[in-house]
Amino acid sequence: MKIIIPVAGAGTRLRPHTYTQPKPLIPLAGKTIISFIIDSFIEKGHEDFIFIIGYLGEKIKNFITKEYPEINADFITQEERGGTGHAVFLAQELVHQDEELFIIYGDTICDYPIVDFIDSAESVIAVKKVDDPREFGVAELKDDGYIKNVVEKPKIPKSNMAMVGIYKINESKKLFELMRADIDKLELTAEYSLTSAIQSLIESGTKIKAHSVKNWYDCGKKEILLETNAILLEKMEYPSESVPFFENSIVIHPISIGRNCDISNSIVGPNVTIADNTQINGSVVSDSIIGSYSEIHNVLLHKSIIGSDAIIRGKNQSLNIGDNTELDLS
Repeated sequence: MKIIIPVAGAGTRLRPHTYTQPKPLIPLAGKTIISFIIDSFIEKGHEDFIFIIGYLGEKIKNFITKEYPEINADFITQEERGGTGHAVFLAQELVHQDEELFIIYGDTICDYPIVDFIDSAESVIAVKKVDDPREFGVAELKDDGYIKNVVEKPKIPKSNMAMVGIYKINESKKLFELMRADIDKLELTAEYSLTSAIQSLIESGTKIKAHSVKNWYDCGKKEILLETNAILLEKMEYPSESVPFFENSIVIHPISIGRNCDISNSIVGPNVTIADNTQINGSVVSDSIIGSYSEIHNVLLHKSIIGSDAIIRGKNQSLNIGDNTELDLS
């Protein structure tokens, strides 16, 4: 089985952070977003990955090569924004004849039974009921749980079941053949979505089962990213003895503190992720994500995301600061 992970998107909804940092590499509960995805497959004994990279792709490639030397990782660059379907189509030469595919977007954080998907004798797509399906690929279901139709961001949805970005496809040869036919018909500037490819597969007679997932976190917005960070921290175990001593400081769990951090005269937590090599002094930080090599001095931060290599001095603010930023509020 090949695991295809498209990570070529620009992550525009999380700017300014994604100007310099790919969204899959944003720290979350002690890991990066993409690490949660890769680790879930490694734990089940799967290590054949294809990463479709684009915007800031070298950063993703360098991270995966360094942090996961044990996996079989291929990297394909999507030179132009041809859509998610086009991104997956680029992997066809690396997939064996009718080899099973597991496709998962590189920013997808979701509670789902991964073994049920991997072992499924049928193709299956993860779906979740949402309040406003117009921003997602939407699946219209039959009474027996199979998918009738899929539509990308419909103006008038016929269903409120959003596809969350997880696909197990058993008929890979057929999928790629249909993709080629679809792409050949497109205008040169048109994007080709994976939703369109799935619809072609359904229309060809392939049966695809829908599988509802418990929790899905669309980490494209600051508020949802912070909420996801808090939920994941709560699920993990961070015993007090695992946190080093910090001078005149209080640590409130749940929290994740990276390597070589220097915290003094501060209160940090709850629901805080602090990446490696960060300094915090004279500050109170809660419900926030702090990037690596950042400096936080004499501020009160709540529900904030601070990028890497940022320097903040001053007073109480709620901030959304990107990488390589210096902000003096003194």
